[in-house]
This record gives sequence, C-alpha cells and structure tokens, in this order.
Amino acid sequence: MLPALWVSKTGLSAQDMNLTTISNNLANVSTTGFKRDRAEFEDLLYQIRRQPGGQSSQDSQLPTGLQLGTGVRVVGTQKIFTAGSLQTTEQPLDMAINGRGFFQVLLPDGTVSYSRDGSFHLNSDGQVVTSSGYALEPAIVLPNEVRTFTVGEDGTVSVTTSGNPQPQIVGNLQTADFINPAGLEAIGNNLFLETASSGAPQVGTPGLNGLGPTLQNTLENSNVSVVEELVNMITTQRAYEMNSKVISTADQMLGFISQNL
Repeated sequence: MLPALWVSKTGLSAQDMNLTTISNNLANVSTTGFKRDRAEFEDLLYQIRRQPGGQSSQDSQLPTGLQLGTGVRVVGTQKIFTAGSLQTTEQPLDMAINGRGFFQVLLPDGTVSYSRDGSFHLNSDGQVVTSSGYALEPAIVLPNEVRTFTVGEDGTVSVTTSGNPQPQIVGNLQTADFINPAGLEAIGNNLFLETASSGAPQVGTPGLNGLGPTLQNTLENSNVSVVEELVNMITTQRAYEMNSKVISTADQMLGFISQNL
C-alpha cells in the first residue's frame, strides 16, 4: 500500500505538469506564430522481483517474471512545428513564411534568434524591427519618403519614394531552417535560439532549397487547436482524479489495518 501511495504521487505530479503545458497552449491561442507544446511521459524504474526468462527449473524458464513499476514522469515537452493558418492583414510590414523556415532576429547582445512571428514595425531610423524593437537580420532599412513597400516571395525588398516611381531594391530577406526545429530553445517573445539538438541554421533565399516563400500582408496564426486542447484537458483531469482515487483507496486500506490490528 505504501508503494502505491508513492506511485500515485508521481502520477499526480506528471498530470500537473501536463496541465501546465495545456494551459500555456490555450493562453497562446492568439499569439502570432506560436507553436504548441506536447508533454511526453516515460515510466520510471522497475523493481525486478523475478527476472523474465529466469530458470524455474533445469528445463523450464519463467515466461513473464515479476516486475513492479515505480511510477511516471514527464521526460520532456516537444514543440509541434505544424503550420498555423494564414491571415490576410493588409499591413505591408506583416509577413509570414508559407512552409519551412524562420525569420532571423538580432538580439541586443549580438546573438541571432529565430522567429515565426512576422508582425514587424519600423523604428525611428526606418529599420524593420520586431514588436520588442529587435532588428531583422539581415538589416532592412527604408529610406525617407517611402511611398510603397514590397516584399517578394523570394525575400526581395523594394520600395518607391516620392518623385521616383521606379522600384528600388533596399535589401534581401533571408530565412533559416533547422534539421530538428523541435530542438530549438524557446526564450519567450516569440523567439528561439539554436542548440546542439537543433543543429546549425541553414540560411537561404525564401522559396528555394525547401524554404517556404515569404508572403507580405499576411500573418501566421497560432497552431493551437482549442478543441484538441480541451479534450486533452479533460483526459488530464480524469487521469488526475484516478491517481487521487488510488491514494484515497490506499489510505483507507492503511486505516483499516491500523484500526483493526
């Protein structure tokens, strides 16, 4: 009965972490470019009382053995990088990647981070920056008196200015991809950092070598499915209740022994 209490305790802890993951997904259902998390579980060590395949006699073996589990734990959370739905915004600084790839964002310390959030803005110097003021990499700076701003599917940035109707190319947007995007480190602000698990970034022209083309006047919505998360929440709630019931049952059995012996 005492081992059952500890096993159920690990179940409660694991389901609590699972609910935290689900709540974070639901909280970010409206976050541009957000990718949902999925909690992954693994069972803990087993107590081997009788070894499977052990000799029960000289000419026979145990078919199964006796193995007692010690519980469960959350071994990790995986980012699910499926594409979110695309929304037309009619804002020229809004961009989305239709497929694989990440925008490159330069952090204040000089580190390059990566994002699927294409809701960009202009700072006082005419440079394209994120909502947090971090510059797009490579830098895109617009000249004064810009009349139109156009980003092609291959990342070519061109503008027209007052008195000059001919388009001028002011930069080329490049995106990056990873062999294992799930290995990226999420640091908040819709940004990710490269890790040893993600592999080195493969930087290239949008629309080529497997990179998705860039779409102007468009944003990528969160890939969180509210219905799926609610179903996961119900499943988590029931699993939590069952583990709580085991603790209650073990407590009643211990109470019966202590009162009757």
